[in-house]
Amino acid sequence: MQGKVADIVLRPKRQITLPREICECLGIKAGDILEVTVEGSTILAKPRKTVALEALREIQKVFRQSGITEQDIQTAGRRIRKEVAGKRYGSRI
Repeated sequence: MQGKVADIVLRPKRQITLPREICECLGIKAGDILEVTVEGSTILAKPRKTVALEALREIQKVFRQSGITEQDIQTAGRRIRKEVAGKRYGSRI
């Protein structure tokens, strides 16, 4: 479907139906959430899962650039969790 044009009708209750071909191309199905952005007179709709994956990739990129490893994050998380539990419950996990 890349680069093709589809006519979509705006229904009286402001609803639209996306052609099956477009949904299959985007890997979306009924119930999936789309993030809609208006840029000038253009509507840009992206599947929310795509937006989330792009954000995850950006976060991973930042961590790679910082030199912080997943192990560093897990170690710090465990240490902080123990500190919080100690302060909150008077015990250590």
